[in-house]
Amino acid sequence: MMRPPVLYKYRHFNDRTVELLCADRVYYADPSTFNDPLDTRPCVEADCDISTLERTVQEMVRRRVSAEMRAAADAVKYRGPKTMAHIEKHSEAAALKMIDTLQYQASDPEYSEDVLDAYTFVVTRAIEDELLRQYNRGILSLASRHDCPLMWSHYGDQHRGLCIGYAAPTHEQAPDWAIELHEVVYGGNRNVRASLVAAMVLEDNALARREVDAAVLLRKAPDWQYEKEWRLLGSRGTSDSPLEMVEVVFGMRCDSTVMHTVARALSGRDKEVKLYETHEVRGTFELTRNEVDVGELSAYYPRRAQTIFEEFAPLTEQDDESRS
Repeated sequence: MMRPPVLYKYRHFNDRTVELLCADRVYYADPSTFNDPLDTRPCVEADCDISTLERTVQEMVRRRVSAEMRAAADAVKYRGPKTMAHIEKHSEAAALKMIDTLQYQASDPEYSEDVLDAYTFVVTRAIEDELLRQYNRGILSLASRHDCPLMWSHYGDQHRGLCIGYAAPTHEQAPDWAIELHEVVYGGNRNVRASLVAAMVLEDNALARREVDAAVLLRKAPDWQYEKEWRLLGSRGTSDSPLEMVEVVFGMRCDSTVMHTVARALSGRDKEVKLYETHEVRGTFELTRNEVDVGELSAYYPRRAQTIFEEFAPLTEQDDESRS
């Protein structure tokens, strides 16, 4: 599918939103915080021999433990050859211990008498667990529309918030390998073939990695289809935006003080950002938008409450003199 010309991030108006607007940043969320517990929760499907499954889970455990220990060593500035050798030895031992643990689990009488099937099951579940533990990608969820009532209700603080519009580069400007911007697929299932995970882990196969990424990060239940979501993948947390901010759309209930604040904050930006406010289409359930009159906002804000009382001060003095 062609990328929409503009993609939208619905937001409450809060301190993080101010940061995203003023500093041109984006926030890649941890998928485990998403409101759908089945989102980014793959089920690994055993479609290869037990030896490949074992080697895959061993390598995944070895890499995870090694990465954890390297991070701990870096924190205390231990980087010598003895430290590295200790890390490698410990991570290899952890990988071997995992196999012993899985073999013991498979002997549980709760499983069927077919030990091979039980062992395949526990090894496959271990691959699934390791896959989730090692998926440290963050996700920026973007919508294709600025006028979806459900999106405003669920993510735009019931129209009290705003949505930030980003220009989506065409495939010619930025092919898939250059920017990790992908359309979400609705429906299907959550299965990921173990053979793909094995190719990704054991062979460092780039195509397999892309397929696993898509299966883990880009599938949702069909009930979410109204979102028409696109996802930008990146490192978790806040970082500079790889997309050009081009517009901000305010909700129907967004306070005029918020509009003024955003307008003033973006007024000195190198590249102009268009500002719109959402309105109803009279007699329908549709939404439309009009450009914000920044001049009108500036004529009223910022205001000083005492000014109006000071305007009446001369009249008050005259009244006092006439009474005397």
